Amino acid sequence: MFTRIVKMEFKGEMVSLFLANFEKIKGKIRNFEGCEYLKLLRDKNDPTIFFTYSKWQHEDHLENYRNSELFKGVWATTKPMFRSKAAAWSVDVLDAGSQ
Repeated sequence: MFTRIVKMEFKGEMVSLFLANFEKIKGKIRNFEGCEYLKLLRDKNDPTIFFTYSKWQHEDHLENYRNSELFKGVWATTKPMFRSKAAAWSVDVLDAGSQ
């Protein structure tokens, strides 16, 4: 399993549209094969910066999602709302600590 973190910076006037769309599609992403977890985070100091934090069983599952019609629709809707290019990282957990 690995974690995917995506940073997105939105135009101020697009934040409410993004949040409304995320509310509609989050269940579909969470139920996509191989997705174990999806969380949306917002920057404490800049309300136009968001992060998705997701966990995937295997890299192939993420790639299948990224090549799916679901992702293509999500990205086509979301990308025009950005004020700058999104940044993404795939990371492995080295120490989860005790939570």
